[in-house]
Amino acid sequence: MRGVTKSFGRTPVLRGIDLDVPNGQILSLVGVNGSGKTTLLKILATLSKPDSGQVLIGGFNADKYGDRIRARIGVVTHDPLLYDDLTGRENLRFFCRMFGVGRAEERLEWAAGLMGMTARLDQRVGALSHGMKKRFSIARALLHSPQILLMDEPESGLDQEAVALLDAVISDRSEPRRTVIMTTHNFERAVELGDALASLEGGRVAYSENTINTRHGRTEDGQ
Repeated sequence: MRGVTKSFGRTPVLRGIDLDVPNGQILSLVGVNGSGKTTLLKILATLSKPDSGQVLIGGFNADKYGDRIRARIGVVTHDPLLYDDLTGRENLRFFCRMFGVGRAEERLEWAAGLMGMTARLDQRVGALSHGMKKRFSIARALLHSPQILLMDEPESGLDQEAVALLDAVISDRSEPRRTVIMTTHNFERAVELGDALASLEGGRVAYSENTINTRHGRTEDGQ
């Protein structure tokens, strides 16, 4: 991101964001409510457009190549982005078709299993608790093996079991090229899970730390 700005009416939310996230890095994005975290993530997810500035994702300009970018990213927002009238299986099957995922039944069973939702696949999503819907939304984001995961406070509404499953997904290095950008209010989680940390304050990057977290077995060059 270079010089990215965004306002809602006369209220500026992002005030010239410069941000680099190397391939394969886990970036924890922290900041108080209203600091611009969610807006920044929505721009990266191509769900919103900046007023000015440039966004490049995987080498593609987000303003011109949104379709190509969306095929490469998985997104977890506060809204689960699921259809309440469908079962979990039907929801995941639909998104498999949307992303052109082969062997859909096998893949959706795998994704649901990651979040402990296999037993609830055939329940109607509208009848599930917020936490269970959140588990399905994380499974949905993983269906197409995205190169980039964008997660807005993904632990919100999850119980301890689900948080442990989520952390395993975020920290999984079996797909070493995956990049993760997640927002969180929990500074300890940000430090524990992230390779790097950025703090937003008043719509600007107030602090960034790019030291790679050696607990993840990575060095400065990403090896």
